[in-house]
Amino acid sequence: MEPIARIVLRARPVVSGVAEGQALVSSESISFWGGYDPTTGEIVDRRHELSGQNAAGRVFAFPHGRGSSTASAVLIESIRLGKAPAALILATADSILSLGAIIADEMYGRSIPIVELNAEGMGRLKTGDRIRIDADGTVSVWDGRV
Repeated sequence: MEPIARIVLRARPVVSGVAEGQALVSSESISFWGGYDPTTGEIVDRRHELSGQNAAGRVFAFPHGRGSSTASAVLIESIRLGKAPAALILATADSILSLGAIIADEMYGRSIPIVELNAEGMGRLKTGDRIRIDADGTVSVWDGRV
């Protein structure tokens, strides 16, 4: 029997999909171009609060993307190499990252879900939580020890 989620949130699917993984949560925006290594999944922006952390396979939650349109290419490459986050949860939808996920699906038949979650919902997420995102935008959250 599957444990009951401690929180169920409604997000807006930007790029629909299903994913599950351990949460990595940041209060800072990030630029995937120059801030995320697509070959390892490491956050390499040395000024970012999560510098040195690895987001590959995790549900990565942060306010919004920042920076160059090249971020799409970085996300595409990380998806191709299997080093992308399992999903992105953003407070403000990001068209550049969304485009990267959509193009990766067209090019490689692989993508990641991206959802937009309001500030109250974002405030309820914490690193280490277990998160599942459903295609309709439902975000289920369990404590990290589940």
